[in-house]
Amino acid sequence: MSARNLGAAGRATRPTKRGADELRALAEAGNAALRNGAADEASAYEVVAWVAANFSTDAAAVACSMADAVLPHVVAQSLPGVDVLFLDTGYHFAKTYETRDLVAAALDVRIVDVRPEQTVAEQDAQLGAELFSRDPNLCCARRKVEPLQRSLGGYELWFTGVRRDEAPTRTNTPLVQWDERNGLVKVNPLAAWSFDDLLDYAGAFGVPVNDLLGQGYPSIGCEPCTKRVAPGEDPRSGRWAGLGKTECGLHSD
Repeated sequence: MSARNLGAAGRATRPTKRGADELRALAEAGNAALRNGAADEASAYEVVAWVAANFSTDAAAVACSMADAVLPHVVAQSLPGVDVLFLDTGYHFAKTYETRDLVAAALDVRIVDVRPEQTVAEQDAQLGAELFSRDPNLCCARRKVEPLQRSLGGYELWFTGVRRDEAPTRTNTPLVQWDERNGLVKVNPLAAWSFDDLLDYAGAFGVPVNDLLGQGYPSIGCEPCTKRVAPGEDPRSGRWAGLGKTECGLHSD
């Protein structure tokens, strides 16, 4: 499918959004209908089918770090042509960009490159080189959180690949929730999946996977802030290693 850029200048025009109260009520109804946390909790496909029944394709976006394309593949089964937001921080591994290109070519989705207000060089000129090592929270805020928040403004709902097994901070991840900070519905269809579930699905359906996953990087972020993880360690322990940071802020309440 096609790809487009979404830089600092703005975003593409989207259909008029429903009001916050209506969307919040939909999120609450969805959580109940999908039996969030119950023994018979809805499957990922059932979650996406619920979204397709209540939202148009143009109203939804998929956030994807390009560690793998499982989430876009699952979503595209019910919402073909959906926008997939790739946060191009300027610091990604070469393999991550390669995966992005594979996803654009192989899946029925539209890649949207979301970029910060400043290039890395412009940020370095203003705040000094390697902000990520001196103030990682500020770096993430400028290169991830703000660009994503800006790009989400035209949508009613976004999908994320957050899983409960990734970290203690994600243990209670719901299937559907109201995202107060961004003002839209947030859906986590893969919340109950494991890392092995992801790999099994990718293998079964020939879904693109970042080569780094098989090279000791079970969680892939920006290259300067992502280290290899030893077998048996917390999958996210390689993110911001030694910096006292565990989340970039995209999924903070």
